[in-house]
Amino acid sequence: MNINLGEFLTKRALLTPDREALVCEDVRRTFSDLNDRANRLAYAMKKLGVGHGDRVGILAFNEPEYFELFYGLGKIGAILVPINYRLAGPEMQFIISDCEPKVMVFGPEYIEILDSIKKDLPVKEYIAISNEPPEWAKSYESLINESSNKEPELTGGGEDTLAILYTSGTTGRPKGAELTHNNFFWSSVNGSATLMGTGDTALVALPLFHIGALGGVPMYIHRGQRTILLKTLDPQRFLELIEKEKVTAFGSVPALLDFLKLVPDFEKYDFSSVKVILVYAAPVPVTLIKEYAKSGIEVRQLYGMTECCTGTVLDPESAVSKAGSCGRPFFHTDIRIVDVQNNDVGPEEKGEILMRGPVVMKGYWKRPEATADTIVDGWLHSGDIAKMDKDGFYYIMDRKKDMIISGGENIYPAEIEDSLLGNPKIMDAAVIGYPHEKWGEAVKAIVVVTQGETLTEEELIEWCQGKIGKFKIPKTVIITEEIPRSPTGKILKTVLREQYN
Repeated sequence: MNINLGEFLTKRALLTPDREALVCEDVRRTFSDLNDRANRLAYAMKKLGVGHGDRVGILAFNEPEYFELFYGLGKIGAILVPINYRLAGPEMQFIISDCEPKVMVFGPEYIEILDSIKKDLPVKEYIAISNEPPEWAKSYESLINESSNKEPELTGGGEDTLAILYTSGTTGRPKGAELTHNNFFWSSVNGSATLMGTGDTALVALPLFHIGALGGVPMYIHRGQRTILLKTLDPQRFLELIEKEKVTAFGSVPALLDFLKLVPDFEKYDFSSVKVILVYAAPVPVTLIKEYAKSGIEVRQLYGMTECCTGTVLDPESAVSKAGSCGRPFFHTDIRIVDVQNNDVGPEEKGEILMRGPVVMKGYWKRPEATADTIVDGWLHSGDIAKMDKDGFYYIMDRKKDMIISGGENIYPAEIEDSLLGNPKIMDAAVIGYPHEKWGEAVKAIVVVTQGETLTEEELIEWCQGKIGKFKIPKTVIITEEIPRSPTGKILKTVLREQYN
C-alpha cells in the first residue's frame, strides 16, 4: 500500500467533514474547509510549475497556511521546506539556496528580509500571505480563490520526501533532514500507540519549523483532533486559549512551563481541560512535574531529534520516580546504547544512543557522506551520550557533540565560531553553553583577539547583530590569550567548561 500523507486529509474530510479542524485567531476551519483549501493550493502550485519532487519554502509564523501547504503539496508529491524565522538573513540565504525551492511562501513580517536577499536566491515565484503583497510577489489568497477545489490526482508518497527540515550543523553548516510520507505516517502511528489520553484538542505554540511541532500535524488529522494554533509565543494568550478552547494537550519546552507561571494571576486560569503536556528539548525539573501533577496534569518527557521525531517517552506513572529520564522507546522505535566499537553496553554504562525504525529520516538533502556517517546498517547514530537503568529507562547524559539548548532552540557552537572568525579582530574563537536562569542555557564565547587590536564584550555582541540569529548571539564574552586544543587542533570544550563555568 502506497501511503500519501495528502490523502489523510481527504479521508478525514470524508469521515468528519463538519468537525472543527483548525483554529488560529479569527480563522476557524472544518476538516472539509481545510481539505478544500489544500486542494486549491495543490492546483495553484501545479499552475506555477511545481511538481513531483519540487521544493516549496515557507518563511512565516504559525499560520493556517502551514497545514494547507503540508497536505496540498503532499497530494502532488512536492516537498515543503519550513525556514526558521529566527535566523539572520545570511543563514536563511544559505538554506534557501541549498534546497532550491521553486516557490517561496512568506508572511508579511519577512517582506523586508526576503527583499534584501532575493537577488541571490534560486526562487522563481514568491507568494505572500498578505492581502497587500509587494510588487515582486503574488497573493496567496488570490491564488487559492482562482483554483479548483477538486481532488487532484495523487502523486508520489511512500519513500518520497514530504518535508525537509534543516538542523544546525556541527560542522558550521545546516543540513536538511529528508522526512518521507512513510516517516510522518509512522510517527503518527507511534504517537497514537504510545501517547494515550491526549484528548481531542491540541494547542500548538512551538514554531512549526521545528519537528516538535510539525511532527504532530499528521497525527492531528489522522486522529481527527482539533488544532489550536498560536502564531507566536505569548504566554498570556497561551493561557487564555487553554481556557477558552478547552485544550486537552500541548507540546512545550521546560522554559515555556516556567514562563506560563510568570503570567500575572497564573493560578486563576482554568487548566482543568488539560490532560497531557509533552515536553521536548531538555529535562523537566522535578518540582515543575510535581506542581503540574497537583492539578491532575501529566508532564511527559520526550526524546527525539529532527532525524527521528519519536525516540523515547516517559510514562506518567514514572514521571517523578524516574525524574531526569527521557523514558522508554516509542512503540515502533528501537533503541540501543553502544560503545566506541559499536558493541551494546550494559545497564548504567554510558554510550552513544542509536535509533532504528520507520520514523528514521531518509537522509540529509544532497549530503550522501553525512547520511552514510549518520545512518549505519539502518541505525541512526544520534551523537548523544546516554545510559539505561536496570528498569529499561533511558537517560541522556551529554548533549550531541557540544550542542547548546537555549529556550528549546538547538544551538551548535561551530556555526557561531565560524561567524566570529569572520571578525578581523578575532584570531581564535570557541563557544560553549553555560547555565542560565531564564533560558536553561545561554551562549558564552571565548575569543583570542588579533595582535595589535582591541575588542570589548559589548563591541563583539553588537558586531554579531544581523549576522546570526538573535538566540545564538553570545550573552557573555571571555577574552583570553589562548584556547586549549588537542594535538590534532580540536578545541577542548571540556577544559573550557571546567575553566569558565
